[in-house]
Amino acid sequence: MTALVPGDLITDITTGRARIGDGTIAYDIAGTGEPLLLIHGLGGTRRTWDHVAAALAATHTVITPDLPGHGESDGPGGDYSLGALAAALRDLLVVLGHPSATVVGHSLGGGIALQFAYQFPERVDRLVLISSGGLGRQLTPALRAATLPGAETVVAGLSRMPEPLTRRALALVSAVTPRLLAGADAAPVAAALHGLTHRGRRRTFIRTARAVIDWRGQTVSALRHLRQLTGLPVLLAWGSADTTIPPAHHRAAAALLSDPRTLEIDGAGHYPHETAADRLLPALHEFLATTTPFRYAEARWRQMLTGPAAAG
Repeated sequence: MTALVPGDLITDITTGRARIGDGTIAYDIAGTGEPLLLIHGLGGTRRTWDHVAAALAATHTVITPDLPGHGESDGPGGDYSLGALAAALRDLLVVLGHPSATVVGHSLGGGIALQFAYQFPERVDRLVLISSGGLGRQLTPALRAATLPGAETVVAGLSRMPEPLTRRALALVSAVTPRLLAGADAAPVAAALHGLTHRGRRRTFIRTARAVIDWRGQTVSALRHLRQLTGLPVLLAWGSADTTIPPAHHRAAAALLSDPRTLEIDGAGHYPHETAADRLLPALHEFLATTTPFRYAEARWRQMLTGPAAAG
């Protein structure tokens, strides 16, 4: 099919469904060249990448799936862990005939991308983390509340509000209490909430949230495994006004990596790929053009696992 995407770029997009185990994963593919696997965040869908997919497809094969239980994909069958989600995406790459890919993750998708790189290092060419989860404890109160009893009922009510009304209400919240929500994020958050009217997607949202979050914040951290990313080209990008995940998480992670590229987008919130694509894309293009795909070596991986830093 041919679709019109933001920026007046037209590209051929193939939409498909891949059978993975007992269910199917819905996905889009556009472009040719080295594959890019773009992973959306909690409660989102592959549509979150519409602002950047066409530009990236000019030079790469861009694969944008709906995570299990999200969008048009079937539910995950009871396992909502990062490991299970990473394995499902590994299976998707196998079905599509790609032995490896540059993995790009936003928010929860960043946590999945980190887990993917740790579980399947031989299948990762590069890693791009956008407003990534899994790099620290702190998290917005709104997502922490999603783990509390009765949260699904509250989310159901919010999802049924007309999207324009939700967007206006969130814009007011951001204006009155900017520490709770960046102004730029009102539209993406409203769209995500509206997408949870479907009971199955709402259940996936709550159960996936509880797999990585509790009332105090994020419960899963990739920080102890960052050493295993040595030699893997990594780009960290985030918005300076992100109120969902603190920008300090990305700065701290960058200090633990061997040679990361970093991009802090001034004034952007938690969704820079949607609200500041014009500032994110040049850095993405440069990163892809000037880095060499990672090549896994068992002996080197063993050394990193068993070396003095790992033992400490």
